[in-house]
Amino acid sequence: MSDTDPIARFSEWLEEARAERSIPEPTAMTLATATKDGAPSARIVLLKAHDGNGFVFYTNLESRKGEELAANPRAALCFYWAPLLRQVRIEGGVTPVSDAEADAYFTTRDRNKQAGAWASKQSRPLASRPQLVTGVSKVEADYDEKSIPRPPFWSGWRLKPEHIEFWQEGEFRLHQRDLYTRDGSGWKHTLLYP
Repeated sequence: MSDTDPIARFSEWLEEARAERSIPEPTAMTLATATKDGAPSARIVLLKAHDGNGFVFYTNLESRKGEELAANPRAALCFYWAPLLRQVRIEGGVTPVSDAEADAYFTTRDRNKQAGAWASKQSRPLASRPQLVTGVSKVEADYDEKSIPRPPFWSGWRLKPEHIEFWQEGEFRLHQRDLYTRDGSGWKHTLLYP
C-alpha cells in the first residue's frame, strides 16, 4: 500500500474491489454536485478512468449534473465497497475532458449505449418509456451500418482531487481514516479521528 501517493493507493483498492466477486460494479461512485447557489444533489455514476490528472466520468452535458458542474465546477465522489469495509471520498474542481478524449471513449461504448446517448434528453420529462425506445431505434436506423458519432451535448468531466480520504472500518467503530491533501505537486497525509 502506498503511503505517499493516494492515486496509487486508490488504484490498489480499486483492483481489490474488482477482485471481490460480491461487488457487482466496483467503479460505481456517488457523484455530488451543487447548483451555483449551493443546493446539493447526488447520484451514482461510473468511473471511466483515473490517473494523476484526475477521475473521469461521462454524461449528457445538458443533464442536471452537467448543468450543475458547468455552473459550479466543484464536486465530490464517494466509493463504498461494503464487502471490503472500505470507502474512498474525493473532492476537488472539475474540468471538461478534451473532445478527442470524449470521442475516443465514446467509440468503446456498445452501439445501443451510443444510440441511447443521442435519444435521451437526460433529466428532462419523458412522456412515456416507448417514446425513449422509439428514439433509440430511430438513431440506430439513421446510422444503419455506419458508426454512431458522439453527440455534441455528451462528454466527460475530470475531477482533479484536492482531498482524498481512505476509510477502513475498524472494530468498535475505531475506523482508520487517512486524509491526503494536495500540497503543491505532492500530497500531505493526515490521520483523522474516526
